[in-house]
Amino acid sequence: MKASIELTMSPLQSDYEQHIINFIKALRNSKFTVMENPLATQIYGEFVPLMEFLTKEMAASMEKTKAVLFYIKVVTTDRSDYEPFF
Repeated sequence: MKASIELTMSPLQSDYEQHIINFIKALRNSKFTVMENPLATQIYGEFVPLMEFLTKEMAASMEKTKAVLFYIKVVTTDRSDYEPFF
């Protein structure tokens, strides 16, 4: 099953920018479709492999930060081709 996932990473420390950059670079280097905007990052692909990948990358980020929040939204369809209709 296809999935669209929106992520926001919020490291709770003063040097937060580099942690976010490293996480986004890991997403970009994956086999999945990644789209970014100033507030969140969307990633698209098959649900199980996508979640396995995100679990690994999120765990790696958690090990490198003092405390980090991940906000995640999951939709069970590939919305990577969405275009506003209005």
